[in-house]
Amino acid sequence: MKIPSPGESITEVEIAQWLVENGDYVERDQAIAEIDSDKATLELNAEESGVIELIAEDGDTVEVGQIVCKIDTSAKGEAKAAPAEAKKEEAPKQEAAPQPAPAAKKEEAPKADNSSAKASPLAKEIMNQNNIVADKVQGSGAGGRITKNDVIEYMTSGVDAESTLGWGGSRDTKREKMSMLRRKVAERLVSVKNETAMLTTFNEVDMKPVMDLRAKYKDKFKETHGVGLGFMSFFTKAVTEALRLFPAVNGMIDGNEIVYHDYADIGIAVSSPKGLMVPVVRNAEQMSLAEIEAEIKRLAIKARDGKITIDEMTGGTFTITNGGVFGSMMSTPIINPPQSAILGMHNIVDRPIAVDGKVEIRPVMYLALSYDHRIIDGKESVGFLYKIKEMIEDPNKLIFGGKEPGEVLLNL
Repeated sequence: MKIPSPGESITEVEIAQWLVENGDYVERDQAIAEIDSDKATLELNAEESGVIELIAEDGDTVEVGQIVCKIDTSAKGEAKAAPAEAKKEEAPKQEAAPQPAPAAKKEEAPKADNSSAKASPLAKEIMNQNNIVADKVQGSGAGGRITKNDVIEYMTSGVDAESTLGWGGSRDTKREKMSMLRRKVAERLVSVKNETAMLTTFNEVDMKPVMDLRAKYKDKFKETHGVGLGFMSFFTKAVTEALRLFPAVNGMIDGNEIVYHDYADIGIAVSSPKGLMVPVVRNAEQMSLAEIEAEIKRLAIKARDGKITIDEMTGGTFTITNGGVFGSMMSTPIINPPQSAILGMHNIVDRPIAVDGKVEIRPVMYLALSYDHRIIDGKESVGFLYKIKEMIEDPNKLIFGGKEPGEVLLNL
C-alpha cells in the first residue's frame, strides 16, 4: 500500500501511529494507521483483506506515494483468530503460577498486563512500564483505541493519584517528537507574528439580554430544531452582519492586492484530541441560528472523532475562538492566515457595571478582536467590534441586519 495524497500541495506525511501490529489480519477498509499531514490527522484504510506486514514505523516521515505496508491477500481470516485463541489458553497458566503467596501480593502491587488491551504498541509499553491498567485510560483513537497521547494525558492529569501531597518530583525528563500538524501550526503562528502588523482591540458585552432570550426559548428551540441553542450561534450571526458593514475585516492581502469576499465562511476553533482545529461554516451569512448550531455541532463531532477533512478546514474568511469554555478572562488571539482578523470570546462573569446611572451586577464577557493593521484601520476594527457588542446586547438587531426595528420600518 502506498500513501495516498491527502490534499493539494501536500508532498509528505508522518505515520502518527499504526492501529494494527505486524502479522495482524486486517479487513478491507479497516483503519490501519493514523497519518499526520501539516493540515490534519487522517486515517489510512486497508485496500484489501489479508495479513499485514508493516514497512514504515510510528513517527516516520514518508512521501506521498511511498509504500508503507504490504498485505498478503492469500491469507484467510482465521489468521488473526488463531493467535487470539492461543493467548486465551496461555493466560490461565500464567495466572495460576503466582497464587501460592497471596499475602505477598498485597504488599507488592501487581504488575499491569495490557497485552490484550485495545491500544497501540507504544501505548501498551508505556502503560506496562508505569504499571497502569488500560481500563483506567480513556482512548481517543479509532473505535476507542488507546494512543500514546492518551496515556501521557492520563499520567499527567493526576486522576488516579493516591496522594495529594505532590505529583512525583522524580526530576525525570522526557522528549517527545512534535507531530507534523503541531510543527506546521507552530511555523504558521510564528510567521503571523513576523509578517503581519497585528493589533488587538477590546470591548465588554452585557450578556443578560441574550442569556434571558436563550433561557426563555432554549427548550422550544431544541424541540423545534433538534439542536441546543448556544451563544456561539448568536456571535456567529453578529459577526456576519458586522462583516457586511465592514468588508475590510472580511478581506485578505494577496501580493499587492486586497481580496474582498462577498460571503462569510466562518472558522470556529474547536478543541480536539489532536489539538486545536478550525472547521469552517460555509456561507454563514445565509444561515439561521438553528442552521449555524447544527453545522457547528456536526463539524465539532467530526473534529473530535478525527474524521474531519482538509476541505472542511480550509478557505475561511474570518475566525471565532472561544477561550471562555476553559475559563479564560482575556486573551489576544493570533490571526489565522491568510485571514485578516479573529474574534476572541471569553468567560462570562458577574461584574458590577453602570446601567441607567445605577450600579448593577450583570453577566459580562470581554471580547477581543485581533486584526492586521495593514488592511484594517483602527476605526474599522473598533467599529466592527462595537457593532457586535450592540447586536449581542440587543438581539433584535440580529433579526433586522444590525438596525433597530424602527429604522428598518422607516427605511433609515
